[in-house]
Amino acid sequence: MHMHVHLYAMRTTIEITDEQRGRLLALAARRGNKGFSHLVREAIDRYLDGAAEREAALERALAARGALAGEAGDEF
Repeated sequence: MHMHVHLYAMRTTIEITDEQRGRLLALAARRGNKGFSHLVREAIDRYLDGAAEREAALERALAARGALAGEAGDEF
């Protein structure tokens, strides 16, 4: 069996400051890239990969609310 896989990138517009654009272009140039699309994709992937852990940590913290009583709770 022979399969073809096509991955298409969707183009979209994001608003960034001139400073952010300049810093992205400088970083891309240091990496040998012309543009910074790869950096934006990398940042989005890292953010999304960590989202589940951040949500789980928040749920654990909220579940622990009230678990410490007295001075220990006040100090925390």
